[in-house]
Amino acid sequence: MQGASLSSDQQALLEITRRFGNDVVAPVADELDRRTDPADCFSWDIVEQADAAGIRTATLAKEYGGAGIDSLTTAMIIEELGKFDLGVSVVFAQTLKIAQTLQAAATPDQQERFIPDYAADPRGLLAIGITEPDRSSDYIIPYAPGDFRTKAVRTEGGWIVNGQKHFISNGNRARLYLLFAQTEPGKGLVAGSTCFLVERSAPGFTIGRVHDKMGERLANNSELFFDDCFIPDENVLGEVGRGFDVLVQFFPASNAYAAASVLGVAQAAYSQALEWTRTRYQGGSYLLEKDSVALVLSRMRMNIDAAQAYIHRAVWMADNRQLGWDPKMGALPKVFASEVAWEVVTSALELHGGYGYMRDTGIEKLVRDAAAFLHSDGANNTLLLKAARFIRQDAPVPDRPGT
Repeated sequence: MQGASLSSDQQALLEITRRFGNDVVAPVADELDRRTDPADCFSWDIVEQADAAGIRTATLAKEYGGAGIDSLTTAMIIEELGKFDLGVSVVFAQTLKIAQTLQAAATPDQQERFIPDYAADPRGLLAIGITEPDRSSDYIIPYAPGDFRTKAVRTEGGWIVNGQKHFISNGNRARLYLLFAQTEPGKGLVAGSTCFLVERSAPGFTIGRVHDKMGERLANNSELFFDDCFIPDENVLGEVGRGFDVLVQFFPASNAYAAASVLGVAQAAYSQALEWTRTRYQGGSYLLEKDSVALVLSRMRMNIDAAQAYIHRAVWMADNRQLGWDPKMGALPKVFASEVAWEVVTSALELHGGYGYMRDTGIEKLVRDAAAFLHSDGANNTLLLKAARFIRQDAPVPDRPGT
């Protein structure tokens, strides 16, 4: 989006984010990324300085001390963070979108109990527990009638939860979790699960290992374990047995936020490739002067701009669903942006030649980071099939001949 199209508030927030990225994230990202222990790649200093800059709480309403930004502005901030590091972008993308959901889906009592404490904690992060070791894409394309392995059974005054989640972004760092557990066995993930608000201190809730990822390392993903974990009735978010309605009604921009994170990686790779080709003299001219190189850069720029426009359309529609929300927007922007990012980072790698394979250029980190989002937030083929379900609903095939 061009600067002339931004409001003064958006310009100010993006400038704050850009300054935060340059001053706080960029100086430490490479060193954190290379640490052996995945838990050590995370930085509380980054979180605290993001809080001081107003980024961590930007989606909260002003009454809670936030900026009350809309989904379009949120996506812009997430993309800007992604230019400096994908993991940092993911840490805040998760937190910002769950904060939006709490304000929209929580009861007044839940809002009063959870939001002020989150807002006041400079280390306050949020997480959502859906994915399980053998239940991942099942909830996106619920062809099989399988249940969540994480079960919640009624007891006096609440629920007893047993089970495991994994690959959870901010899983070992959050103070509050949106947890999905099966409450109606045999009804499937979508029709028989409930969303619970779980505090980090809940008895019976423990953190497992931090996953050792190839890229996106500044964001921790971990296992969550529930062993007779009691959750009171007043911590049910939404209706019992209708947990996924929370996602449908209050998470419409989630997919586009993931797209914005990985698009930031593409932006970084393009900027590095442009600077490299502008200053690298080879074969009697600068690389940028060679038509074959300029064609590659033109395609990179075109695809980045197209992905950004797609994301902006999706998040605007998410905030204006009364004007005609397209549910395919809950799947396709992330697929497109991640494929664009992969093409851009691999093109940047080629333009750098052998230098791109060296760690000190930073391209190899961008390649590792971009690879994450071919699968993260839903595997691409899974999301394409999700969109195909809506296409088939909108354009049903006629009866088969002879029937």
